[in-house]
Amino acid sequence: MARKAARNEQDETGGAKSARTRQRILDAAAHVLSRKGYAGTRLTDVAEAAELQAPAIYYYFPSREDLIEEVMWSGIAHMAEHVQAQLDALPPEAAALDRIEVAVESHLRYQLEISDYTTAATRNAGQIPEGIRVRYSVEANRYGDIWRKLLDDAKRDGSLRVELDARAARMLVLGALNWAAEWWNPRRGSLEQVIRTAKSIVRSGLAASPEDSETTASASKRPRARKAAKTPS
Repeated sequence: MARKAARNEQDETGGAKSARTRQRILDAAAHVLSRKGYAGTRLTDVAEAAELQAPAIYYYFPSREDLIEEVMWSGIAHMAEHVQAQLDALPPEAAALDRIEVAVESHLRYQLEISDYTTAATRNAGQIPEGIRVRYSVEANRYGDIWRKLLDDAKRDGSLRVELDARAARMLVLGALNWAAEWWNPRRGSLEQVIRTAKSIVRSGLAASPEDSETTASASKRPRARKAAKTPS
C-alpha cells in the first residue's frame, strides 16, 4: 500500500514536471514568434529559449505548426478574457465611450506589456497558413464580438457619430491597435503615452458632435406616425 502511494506521488510529480516543461516550450515559442514571425520561427530557436534539445519538443507537440497554432490561439483567447474582465469590472452605468476607452487601454497593455502570446498572435495573424488558422479565427471572432457590442451600444445611445458605420469603425480601431505591435518601441515613447494618445484619438474619432446629439434627441421625442386604418373589404 505504501509503495502504491509512493508511485502515485511520483506520477503526480512527473505529471507536474511534464506540464511545466510544456508551458516552458509554449512561453519560448511565443517569445520567438513575437519577434521573428511565422516564417522565421525555428524549433531550434524555441528549444534554445526553453533550454531544451530540439527533439524534446516533439514529445509535447507533434509538429512546429501544432506548437504555433497553440500559441496563436492562446494569444487571442487570453486577450479576449482580459479585456472582457476589465469591462465587467466597470459599474453598470459606465458610459459607452468610457467603456470603449477601457477596451483600448486593456488591448494595448495586454498586447504590448503583458503577453508575448498576444503580441505573437496580432503580428502573425496574416502570416499563418489556412491549415492552422481555424482555431485562431474562432477566438478572433469571439474577441470581435466584444468590440461589436461596444460600438453597437455607443450607436444605440447616440454617443457614436451618426455618419459612422459601426462595423467599419470597429475594424479600423482594431486594425490600428493591432498595428501598434509592429511599430511601438519603448525607447521612443512610453506605453502610457501610447495608451493616452490612442484613447484620445479613438474618442475624438467616434464621439458624436453636439449637432448629432440634438438630432438624436429630436428623433427620440418625435411622435410616431399612426398606422393607417385598414379599409374594409
